Amino acid sequence: MDASEVADLIEAELPDAEANVTHPRGPDDEDHLAAFVVSPAFEGKSLVEQHELVYDALDEHMTTDIHALELKTYAPGEAPER
Repeated sequence: MDASEVADLIEAELPDAEANVTHPRGPDDEDHLAAFVVSPAFEGKSLVEQHELVYDALDEHMTTDIHALELKTYAPGEAPER
């Protein structure tokens, strides 16, 4: 699955989210992804709850198109500079 498609899915499901998704092993390995996501939806949520929101946004793609997803999730103001 293309990284930009994954970012679009996350941003469509999480209010005001900004998602940066990459293929850490290179563009030929499309089923291993890394996502850096900032969303107000994460405020007051545990890390597990934040990740569940992202998994819910990706729905069936997590079992059909994405083999592995490295997640870094932050509420606004908590994200490190990139």
